[in-house]
Amino acid sequence: MPIVVQKYGGSSVADVDKIRRVAERVMRTRAAGYDVVVVVSAMGDTTDELLALAKRVSASPDRRELDMLLSAGERISMTLLSMAIRELGGDAISFTGSQSGIITNDRHVDARIIEVRPFRVQDELARGRVVVIAGYQGVSYRREVTTLGRGGSDTTAVAMAAALGAEYCEICSDVDGVYTADPRVVPAAQRIGTLSYEETQELAEAGAKVLNAQAVEFAKEQRIAIYARATASALPRSDPSWDGTVVRQHAPRTPGVVAGVASERDVLVLQSAGDGDELLALLDSRRIAGKQLHTTSFGVGCDGLTMIFSRENLHDEGRLRDDLGHQFKGRAFLIDGLGAVSVVGAGINISYVNVRRGSARLRERNITLAGIATSSFRITWLIARDRLDEAVRELHRTFIENGAPVVP
Repeated sequence: MPIVVQKYGGSSVADVDKIRRVAERVMRTRAAGYDVVVVVSAMGDTTDELLALAKRVSASPDRRELDMLLSAGERISMTLLSMAIRELGGDAISFTGSQSGIITNDRHVDARIIEVRPFRVQDELARGRVVVIAGYQGVSYRREVTTLGRGGSDTTAVAMAAALGAEYCEICSDVDGVYTADPRVVPAAQRIGTLSYEETQELAEAGAKVLNAQAVEFAKEQRIAIYARATASALPRSDPSWDGTVVRQHAPRTPGVVAGVASERDVLVLQSAGDGDELLALLDSRRIAGKQLHTTSFGVGCDGLTMIFSRENLHDEGRLRDDLGHQFKGRAFLIDGLGAVSVVGAGINISYVNVRRGSARLRERNITLAGIATSSFRITWLIARDRLDEAVRELHRTFIENGAPVVP
């Protein structure tokens, strides 16, 4: 039978009743003629609660011990869902990330999958079982438990789908797909029927929470179709974009058109003067990865390095601040109070029209621009964190609601 991989987020397995509803949906998929692999996140806010517990014990918890702690949340979900499927007459077995063959590099808290060896999963599918896998986690080549960073269960699901040659990978949550902006911030936001891999990855990097950037990277490499859907929705029809979002190689959009607006509320900017090699060496020793890196080297007194971090992945911020103070004596410092707002779309930077238009709109609203960064698919503005939601609404109105002209 063809294989389908389904991933259910924390809100979809937040309590026993929701777990039972997920089990019913899994059984309907099985009855439709598919072998089913299910990847689950931790229940509700379990990961946040475990992280808060760790911070009560240690302001800068050891990353290895954090992984041992945080990986427990998904193990609870996988076993409960497996039990619920069995109660409905199905045959299910649960696996941790390591048991399912998720091999990662040797980083803790933000590991990357380097290989999937799904032999045990394939054996159990051949026996007619539903396989339930703990998302967000794997095992390093040193046999250490690792976690994949925020949204890592998406990565587990897509990587497993690629390794198994699945027909598609379904990412189920409490929202029915990817929207042009966060509907809680922009009431006029609309669901996007189809996105390209690149657009989706940029939206995820920019702070959109529906899909994980590394997961989309896996899907792009293996040409795996991703269906982002609501857990409460029916099973996919012949056109899955009818009530969800399909991520595929090419999206039917004219180059230069903005597909969506995303934001990240809590970013930190690391600023330094002088040669950045020493600072980069410190970050490597602390295994801290940034989102963007900019350097300048125009002569004495003009050299510098700027790096942007996501605070949610910086679990030992206090220790980093201490290291910067002791080692660099004011030559390197963290800037707080900023957020990032981005517009994303294929070819939006083939001219400077979109950069100019977005910047002008933000300035009209007296929103100070602390920085601008661009890529082939994205424009990002750094602004004051307390103006972030307003900026999202203004850019959505400018580029999407008002139908901004196509860039020539």
